[in-house]
Amino acid sequence: MIDRVRALVSDHAGLATDVSSLAQDADLYRAGMSSFASVQLMLALEEAFDIEFPETMLSPRTFSSLSAIEAAVAQLTSTAA
Repeated sequence: MIDRVRALVSDHAGLATDVSSLAQDADLYRAGMSSFASVQLMLALEEAFDIEFPETMLSPRTFSSLSAIEAAVAQLTSTAA
């Protein structure tokens, strides 16, 4: 799943940094992701994984790193099953 998340971050987060060089716990906002880009990324994640982020997960922390995104998606896909 992390490879899929990494590809979506690469396509939608608007980072100047090569996503493949980022550690899984690297702060995506420090790497250049704007709040607008995080919304675009959220929408792409919802479409790619057929999930919907609940209001309780709509915070910068949910989208702060590759590992945080992976954990959120894993939680939503396991509860959707």
